[in-house]
Amino acid sequence: MPEFPQLPRLVLEPTMSRDGIFDGAWWPRSNHILAELPDMLTALGAHLGRIIRVGLDTAAWDGVPRSIAVNGLVIRINWFSGSDATISVTRGFQDHFLLLVVPPRTDPETASSAMTAAAETGNHTPAAELLLC
Repeated sequence: MPEFPQLPRLVLEPTMSRDGIFDGAWWPRSNHILAELPDMLTALGAHLGRIIRVGLDTAAWDGVPRSIAVNGLVIRINWFSGSDATISVTRGFQDHFLLLVVPPRTDPETASSAMTAAAETGNHTPAAELLLC
């Protein structure tokens, strides 16, 4: 039987007004970036259009490459440190979206609360507080 990819656990702010800290939230199933990122970027690209760059904290992920091919497009990965609870996604020229990243082993109730809060229009709660829910 063929193995099908799982849908990414991704929630976006419904109006895309960009008034809050976060534009949504992502809850990956593991810290293996090459296993998690392609499906998330495919889903996100369906809502936002062509993604050209991702920024993430390398300490939070296993085996982070400099770029990744998704649906025939090469997406650059920028590395930074100190913000393992976020991932930035860029489309076009300097058009950034910031997502809360819920750690993979978070219990479902906490993950759901954090994702819902991060995706609220006008959210202004920092990542650390959202993940304490």
